[in-house]
Amino acid sequence: MGNTSSMLTQYDIEEVQGHCHDLFEQQEILSLYQRFCQLDRNAKGFISSDEFLSVPEFAMNPLSQRLLKMVDGLNFKDFVAFLSAFSAKASLRQKVELIFKVYDSDCNGKVSCNDIMEVLRDLSGSFMSDEQREQVLSQVLKEAGYTSDSFLTLEDFVKVFGSSGPEMDVEIPVD
Repeated sequence: MGNTSSMLTQYDIEEVQGHCHDLFEQQEILSLYQRFCQLDRNAKGFISSDEFLSVPEFAMNPLSQRLLKMVDGLNFKDFVAFLSAFSAKASLRQKVELIFKVYDSDCNGKVSCNDIMEVLRDLSGSFMSDEQREQVLSQVLKEAGYTSDSFLTLEDFVKVFGSSGPEMDVEIPVD
């Protein structure tokens, strides 16, 4: 499976399905494998940051630099596991875990007010001032029972997002 020029065996497909909690059908995994091979231009068996940036939707994403830290050097199994959070079949927890990782840029298992401000800055650009971002963030944290001095854990994120799941579903085209 590491050699992108080879085809996936039934065993490989089932192994990938298990790795991504059976969120993708076999045909979807085959389509993802084709896309992976297209992105892996040098047939190294993993995708680099530069190769990910060749996807226009990825490159245009305001969070692309944060996402690159998460995806640089992914092999096929990990590529599918990363994409599984975007599946319509993914659980709320799987989606929130991905969002948490985007916010937790230093990977310490906690998200600070500063971490959230950085993401808000990435998302809003020049459309909002830092003062406006701070007002919005303070209000959201207050409504959720936190302060700007709070550090949010994954469980806090699950609690905050528990009432309304984030919309991040994408369809995998099956050829």
